[in-house]
This record gives sequence, structure tokens and C-alpha cells, in this order.
Amino acid sequence: MRHPSTSPSDRAITFFDTVLRRLVGPRPSSARASPAAGITPIELSPQARWVSGRLMRVNHTGEVCAQALYVGHAWVVADTARRRALQAAAVEEFDHLVWCAARLRELKTHRSYLDPLWSAGAFVSGAAAGILGDRWGMAFLAETERQVIAHLDTHLRDLPPEDLASRAILVQMKIDEAKHAATAWRHGAFEFPAAMKWIMRTQAKIMTTIAAEI
Repeated sequence: MRHPSTSPSDRAITFFDTVLRRLVGPRPSSARASPAAGITPIELSPQARWVSGRLMRVNHTGEVCAQALYVGHAWVVADTARRRALQAAAVEEFDHLVWCAARLRELKTHRSYLDPLWSAGAFVSGAAAGILGDRWGMAFLAETERQVIAHLDTHLRDLPPEDLASRAILVQMKIDEAKHAATAWRHGAFEFPAAMKWIMRTQAKIMTTIAAEI
């Protein structure tokens, strides 16, 4: 008999409970120490702090979406091995979420006020991709991670050179995202059609532009 915790309804309830706790609850802790933990804090100029704050707010929102995306996909995926791979990746994405949230506090700036909206949209996208089939879901995740890596490269270029703490976080995030992409390929991903890639890039551009400001 299937354990009740594996039912879609139970997973959905668990997801929304987790999201609420992570977005509005007490400060969570990560499984791994932040890559910025060993870096001596320095006082950034107001301009540098403003630039870093905008970039890290976008990255935090990206990790809110990553949590929802992975859980949404795992909610509908049929293959147990694929579901476990998704859940393992979600744990590392949660580390990223905690690291980015801590860095935002250090930079004395806020998270995106629209994080609940971004989370809900990402959950629907992840579930929709999974409903198309496990291979389509993995292809969607592989392309998502490819675009995230490109986005992180841009942020590593745009960060103020003196903000070593934020840079250390983004470098480790990039390593993890590449690993998640490789996992998706191992579990049956294929190259997404060009039109789908364009749609995903456009949606990401809208989200990052708004999240940087609000």
C-alpha cells in the first residue's frame, strides 16, 4: 500500500506549508555553511551596496522560484528515482535561498515583496512541465539550469569587485546549478525547442527586472 505522504494532495499541502514558513516564518538554517562565512566583512560604499542588493534580491527570488519549481515537478513526476533526484536538488537550492536571504540582511535591503507570487508561478510551471511527461519535465529543468548559470555569470560580472561575500555565494551556486543540470540530463532530459527557450528567457527577464526593484 502506498504511504499517504506520497499522495499528490499531501505533497501539495506540505509544499505550501513549507513555502509559507520559508517566506514569512523564522529564519531557517541551511544544511551547508554559507560560502561567505569565512570572508572578513567589509563596509561597502552606498553605491556598491545598492548594486549588490539589487543583484542578490534577484538571486534570492530565483531561489524562491527554484524551490517551487522542483517541488512542483516532484509533485507530479511518476518515476521514483527522478523524484528523489529532484528532492535532493531542492535541498541544495534551499541552501542557496538561506545564503541569499542572509546576504540581503547584511546588505540592509529587502527581499522581493512579490516572492509569494513568483513561488506560485514557479510551482505551476514545474508541475505543468512534469505533467507533459518525465522527460519533458527533465528537459525543462535542464534548460532552466542552463539559463540560471548564464544569469549567474552576468551577476558575477556586474557585482562590485569588493563584494567578495556575495561573489563567493554566487560561485558556489553556479557549481550546484551545473550539477543539477547534469542530473536532469542523466534522467532523460533533451534539448528544448528554440521557441520554448525564448519564452523561458522572456519570462525570466520580466521576473528579474521586477524583482530587482520590488
